[in-house]
Amino acid sequence: MRTLLALLGLIVIVVVVLMAFGFINIDQTRPAKMPSISVQGGQAPQFSANVASVDVGTKNETVQVPDVRVNKPAGNQATQ
Repeated sequence: MRTLLALLGLIVIVVVVLMAFGFINIDQTRPAKMPSISVQGGQAPQFSANVASVDVGTKNETVQVPDVRVNKPAGNQATQ
């Protein structure tokens, strides 16, 4: 597989070099043209779905929050 890729790469390099030195000259003799396409009629699909309804509302509630106290140990001071 590597040999095939290396051979293909070498061929591409040789073609590019030959084009650069003018040994190969490629000229476009006819311009490209997109094909003409005609689309007629058609219909988009239609779907019907019965889904549940969701009611969103707010209400006031009283929530008890715990009181947190931090006590530092006595006699353990940081050095400055």
